[in-house]
Amino acid sequence: MASLLERARNLFGHEVSGPDRTEAGAVTMRATGISVERGGRTVLDGVDLEVRAGEVLALVGPNGAGKSTLLAALSGDQPVVGGAIELDGISLSEWTPAEMSRRRAVLPQQHTVGFSFTARQVVGMGRAPWQRTDRSADDERVVQESLEICDVGHLADRPFSVLSGGERSRVALARVLAQDTETILLDEPTAALDLGHQESVMRVARDRAADGAAVVVVLHDLGLAAAYADRICVLEDGRAAADGSPAEILTEELLTRVYGHPVEVFAHPRSGATLVLPRRDDGPTARA
Repeated sequence: MASLLERARNLFGHEVSGPDRTEAGAVTMRATGISVERGGRTVLDGVDLEVRAGEVLALVGPNGAGKSTLLAALSGDQPVVGGAIELDGISLSEWTPAEMSRRRAVLPQQHTVGFSFTARQVVGMGRAPWQRTDRSADDERVVQESLEICDVGHLADRPFSVLSGGERSRVALARVLAQDTETILLDEPTAALDLGHQESVMRVARDRAADGAAVVVVLHDLGLAAAYADRICVLEDGRAAADGSPAEILTEELLTRVYGHPVEVFAHPRSGATLVLPRRDDGPTARA
């Protein structure tokens, strides 16, 4: 009903305030038995997944497991050949691009801009879905806050094209934050970042979830997943091998099998935090 009201208001040129916020724990996206094929090869095979408000959900797995493909399918950018995906209880195919952009924001792996926009202008693109709505009055404030949260406020007036890879990644994340949606989909947001900025990006994801957003993040670093995720979905050969809390998922037996390499899982001696490391029996200590 809310969707029909929003579409009617758009049709007649009236302001739209946007979707209501979902209660913590409620499902904002649901994938049911989805399958994806590329070049005649099955990339995802019957994957079920729920994305919930107030949680950080990490998608992990070895290269080629289907993590980024699953995120692209959730975003609506990757067609599926089987199964269904719902956003706010409605099939993705039923939403217009504008309506979808008010409900989910996507950070892709690649961050390219065709023209010489400044970092501030790139972040401002995140506010485009809110044009002609009462939330457009917040554009300037939200853009500035997003720049500062991602530690790129000092780069605001620099051309995006001259920024380093890590700086571009943080500006692109600021654009996603400026979009101010309830569901946030992040594809390897820490890949081009140094250690400090990896931690700060994951803290941003954690803070957004604490504020009620549903955050899905593709990660290669199992340590970051252990530290910041509420739930972890492990993908293996295009299927969901396991889905649950870090304590349930991060086991030596499961990870060793999925990654095809011996893995050690243990508690940090000081903080008790879960650490996940590849076993290196032939390292300097072992040879001593």
